[in-house]
Amino acid sequence: MKIDLWILAFSAITVVITIWMGFRSAKSSKSASDFFVAGRSVSVGWNASAISGEYLSAASFMGIAGMVMLSGYDALWYPVCYACGYLFLLLFIAGPLRRFGAYTIPDFAEGRYDSPVFRKIAVCFVLFIGFFYTMPQMKGAGTTLAYIFPGLPYWVGVAVVGAVITLNVALGGMKGITLVQAVQYWIKMFAISVPVFVLLSVYGGYGKNLSLNKASTDSPPAIVQTVDPGKSERLALPEKAPKDEAWIAPFGPLTTKAAKAAGLTAAEAKPYSLLYTFSLIVALVCGTAGLPHILVRFYTNPDGVAAKRTTMWVMILIGVFYVFPPVFGVLGRNFLPELYAATGSKGPDKVVLELPTLIRAKYGIMGSVLSGITCAGAFAAFMSTFSGLLVSMTGALAHDVYGRMLRPNATPEERMKMFKWCAVIVGGVSVLLGSMVEPLEINFMVGQAFAIAAASYFPLLFMSVWWRGMTMKGAATGMLTGGLCALLSATIVNASTLALDKGPMGKLFAGFNGINDFWKHHPLLRILCEQPAIWSVPLSIGLMIIVSKATRKTVPADVRMKMLVLHAPEALGLKQEYIQEHQGAGH
Repeated sequence: MKIDLWILAFSAITVVITIWMGFRSAKSSKSASDFFVAGRSVSVGWNASAISGEYLSAASFMGIAGMVMLSGYDALWYPVCYACGYLFLLLFIAGPLRRFGAYTIPDFAEGRYDSPVFRKIAVCFVLFIGFFYTMPQMKGAGTTLAYIFPGLPYWVGVAVVGAVITLNVALGGMKGITLVQAVQYWIKMFAISVPVFVLLSVYGGYGKNLSLNKASTDSPPAIVQTVDPGKSERLALPEKAPKDEAWIAPFGPLTTKAAKAAGLTAAEAKPYSLLYTFSLIVALVCGTAGLPHILVRFYTNPDGVAAKRTTMWVMILIGVFYVFPPVFGVLGRNFLPELYAATGSKGPDKVVLELPTLIRAKYGIMGSVLSGITCAGAFAAFMSTFSGLLVSMTGALAHDVYGRMLRPNATPEERMKMFKWCAVIVGGVSVLLGSMVEPLEINFMVGQAFAIAAASYFPLLFMSVWWRGMTMKGAATGMLTGGLCALLSATIVNASTLALDKGPMGKLFAGFNGINDFWKHHPLLRILCEQPAIWSVPLSIGLMIIVSKATRKTVPADVRMKMLVLHAPEALGLKQEYIQEHQGAGH
């Protein structure tokens, strides 16, 4: 194994700082309120940085660049919609959700409908969405460790990072990771932007590099054997790489793959591409407003006004970040075409890590330093997001399952102890799942988590906040049906994709190989399963309306007061803290 010491050093520093800040913050996490909602005392600036750090996952740092390189410009819907989803959150959900004063989203579900049964349903989807979201983070961890230590098995990287983050979360809960996530946002911002500026100064501007694709639609690309910094000559593309005219098209390899597999012409494929694109937009925009590990962070703000201001700043912070990853995708296509021929952790998903090392030939150590910086950013990406997911899922188990269902009379100290045990259990399951998904694309897996959130939590929150006629039966029916349909669709697609793997996962999932033949003859069904949001979200909302109308007699008697709490300005003094027994707990 040939290990680059600069890359190892930067990565190790990031991990050490993360652990040190976790230990340091853990000392101030003394009450149940600290563990679950950071004492509701996080300022707008810190919370905006923490939410951005949590939201910008391995999919944002590594996956977008890899997907742009692999699929071209139709993959840009991912960063655009990731950012746009926060506008939806700002306008419709952030303020009311904080004013209700719960600890978790299942808290909100029970409090809004006075139904302990509904809490159990809501907890299930915290876990469904959380585990789907942890899988791409683990893929990012395995890919990065395998890059730093050539020859290291993929699963070892998954296990090491999973253990470090589980330790951090078990020590300090929400308060313990808030500072860590805020700092990690700025690490990621530095790690994604500085290498881009250096690479563009060496290889020419973004437009110049993009034009190499446009030019080659009329004439063959320049073919060179080595990359000479300072020249914008593209290496020969392998057979597996998409052609230039497809790569720069608005409907490229990402949205047309189902139609192409079915042998359809470009004209016949266009309606399928539009359907895929619209469904992806619905999943990403609505899914952002339904991610439990993001939503729970609004409970850490002092009030609803602070929650809305936090959301506005998050939009700005992540919007600036998303300018940079697509640049890596364009440069990777021109100068790292060998990644097209690789799969799993050695494929396009590692383009962000690999690209800076190309300038070693001319600038020596600077290439290693830049690659070390991007590796540090990758660590910050999957560590911060996994921390948030772990807190969200652990909070659901320790607070909702243990503290509200199994032992309602448990003391805050007992709940805190259970929080630590649940963190270890959830961390272990996440590592196991992450070890299985090496053949899948990071960004694609995150999109599936968003689709499940869009069909379950988004309708629940949006309709519960804005329609007083919602009943518990209506909300539960819509959330269960839409969410489970999206979950089942995503699982089937993943199983059929893993069946194509040439490695051990292909053997494990060989029984699902027949589904791939089915997809070839039914491209429409493949798209509807791969991107289920376009039908599962309307299904969920429609069922909520229909069932609520049919059971209108069961609308909570105090719904008017609850709607006032959700929407009235805090100055009127109507804001409540739903979990009263935790007020002052541990102080």
